[in-house]
Order: sequence, then structure tokens, then C-alpha cells
Amino acid sequence: MFGIVVLGLTLVSVLLLWWFERRNYNRKLAKLKIRIYVNGIRGKSTVTRLIAGVLREAGLQTIGKTTGSAAMVILPNGDEVPIVRRSSATIMELFNIAKQYVKEDTEAIVFETMALFPANQIASQELLVKGNINVITNVREDHQDVMGETLEEIADTMSLMVPHDGILVTSEERPGLRERLRQNAEKRNSRLVYADPAKITDKDLAGFNYLSFRENIAIGLAIAKILGIPRATAMRGMWNARPDVGVVNIQRTTWKNKEIVWIPLFAVNDRESTLISVEALHPYYKPDATRFGILNNRYDRADRAMRFASIAAKDLGMDYYITFGAYEPQVTERMLELGVERERIINLGFSVNPTLEQIFDKIVSLISGDQGVLIGLVNIHTPQAELMLEYFHERPDSPVHVHPERAWQAYRPNIERVKERMVGRVRRKE
Repeated sequence: MFGIVVLGLTLVSVLLLWWFERRNYNRKLAKLKIRIYVNGIRGKSTVTRLIAGVLREAGLQTIGKTTGSAAMVILPNGDEVPIVRRSSATIMELFNIAKQYVKEDTEAIVFETMALFPANQIASQELLVKGNINVITNVREDHQDVMGETLEEIADTMSLMVPHDGILVTSEERPGLRERLRQNAEKRNSRLVYADPAKITDKDLAGFNYLSFRENIAIGLAIAKILGIPRATAMRGMWNARPDVGVVNIQRTTWKNKEIVWIPLFAVNDRESTLISVEALHPYYKPDATRFGILNNRYDRADRAMRFASIAAKDLGMDYYITFGAYEPQVTERMLELGVERERIINLGFSVNPTLEQIFDKIVSLISGDQGVLIGLVNIHTPQAELMLEYFHERPDSPVHVHPERAWQAYRPNIERVKERMVGRVRRKE
């Protein structure tokens, strides 16, 4: 009998503690006028960073959280704290981050979703983030095993995090899918705001030193317009936002008097996103540049190797294709079957095992003008690709995640730069 009483008291105590913690958490969220929850198939981490940059530049105390290539908490001054996980990620991470980092003076949160399953989509929005301005970046074919087989089903699954009586922002360009999102938003008495990529200019793109997509920038500007933040302030905030580890840094080098532009798209692994990314690259190199598609294949990704061989042959239209890694005979045969001339397929993978110098020498021998563009595709890890990555990581224009000590100087809100100048002046006077 005594044991039952102790068990009952313990259960009541746990429930009370949970109730008090839940109440305090809800009160903390309720004080935040701006709660932005970012969903979508592609671009979530970058969009989260861009929106947080917009809010910071406008002077709002903002906490951001990304879940992509490297999960981070983004502090109000633009600095970042890596999220250390002792086990696999769950949506409760959203709760823990908000509980730890949202302070009395916090005015806004911008969190990237961690949810895939429909139940988690609902729980993360209704219980954990309670976003009032939410984002669905786009609708693409991915995670069909849990989100639905068709694009319409995937759109419906992501719409489970649409706020009630709020705003949904998207840059999805296909009218049918956008209309589907609008209908789902209206069911929750929310309105859809279309972030039009056509409104993003080449000058806007020129402010970024990495591959930026008009769709992502348009979402940042749409959020700014909703909140009454001037366009110039919003663009400055996005330019000053530190890029995600997974973004594509565009680097340049010279080899034997030929300029080589290095664009590693290794993390892009579906057809639609590959075509969009390759198309977006045109402003970053000369019209007459010789274009090389690097098909970088791993032994454990045979299906992907053959799929990208077909994509390259049918859709990409490169001047040359270079094979790295495995499956060179199979990939070459597939591309020949699809009409690619043999002289345009250069095998530099495991069949050759070249040095870095041999790779570059072969490339420059094929460049007809003064510039060549190397676009890395399919996978990241092969010995040949790692030779290239290591070389470019040692360049002065290497990505921020390779040399994080440079990040604070390169990416931070304008107000932090002003503070630093003012502190410097005071110290000089002293």
C-alpha cells in the first residue's frame, strides 16, 4: 500500500512539474511577437539564416536555429553556437533551444523545422514553435516514404505546420502547387504571401559571395515587407548573414594562365534541384567559358551514379564530363548510349588515380578560351574530389566553415560593426 502511495505522489509531482514547465514555456513564447517557422524541401537552412539576418539588421533581438548541414543556434549579434547532440535529433530540440536561449529581451525567433512525419509537423508547430509567420520554401520530390508520393501530398503534409490566423510565405513558382498551399492556408484562416523571385535583381545577387537563389532572397524580402522593414535594410541583413556550411561557395584560381571557376554542387542530389542550380550559375562565369560537369561517384551509390549519368547526358549540356571515383565504365557506357560523344567524356577516377596536377593539366588542355568552369556533381567523397576540395580550401576565398575564425569579420549585423568602431574610437582617446 505504501508503495502505491509513493508511486502516486511521484506521478502527481511529475505531472505538476511538467505542467509548470509547459506553462512557463508557453508564456515565454507568447511574449514573442515574431515567431517564424521555416519548412520546405530545399533551402530551409539558408532561408532561416537570411530571415534572421533581416531581423537582426532591423535591430530586433533575434534567435535563429538551423538544422541543416551543421545545426546551429544563431545569437542576436550574429555569432553562432553549434548544437551538440548525444543521440539522433528529435523535434524536442526545438523546445530545448527555445527554453535555453530565449531571454526577456528576445523579440523574435526563426527556427528551421526538424519534422518530416505528419504527426511531428503538427506537434512541432502547435506545441513547440507556435509560429505566426511560417514559411514553406518550395515543394519538391523528397522523403516520399513519410510525406507522400505526389507533389500535392507533400504540399499537404508540409501544410500541417501552417499557423492558425497567421501568414504563410512561399516562393513556390508552380501555380498549381501554390494554389494548393493557398487553400490549405485559408482552411486555417491564414493568408498566403507569394515571394516572387522575379523581383530579385542581379545587383541583389551580386552582394553574396556564394551561390544564392532568387527564391530564397525573395522570401527574406517578403518577411521584411510584412514587418515593415525597408528593402535596403533587409538586403544588407541578408548580405551580412553568415552562410550555411552547405551553401555553394564559388571560388577561382589560375592554372597555366587559364582561370578556373570551382563550383561544388556535390550536396545537390535530385534532378530538379540540380537543373535549377546549374541554371542559376550563369551570372558567375563568362558566356564563352568551357563548362565541365564532374560526375563524382562512390561505390556505395551505384543507383545515383547511373541516374546522374542520364541527367548529365539528357539535361545539362556541358562541354565535357569528367568522371571521378567509381563506376567509370558503366557511366561512360550509359552516356554514350544517350548520345554523348566519347571525346567529351574524360575518365579521371579510379581507372586513372591522377594527381591534382594531372587533373588540372588535363582540364586546362581542354579549355578553348581563357576560362573554364568546374561544376561538381553527385557525391562529395572520392579521393579525386577531396584533392580538389583540399586545394580550394587553402585558397584565400575558401568557405567560412573551413576557417571559422574569419566569420566574425565577414558576417555580422551592421550594428555590431558600428559598436566595434565606436569602442575603438573611445579606446584611442583613452
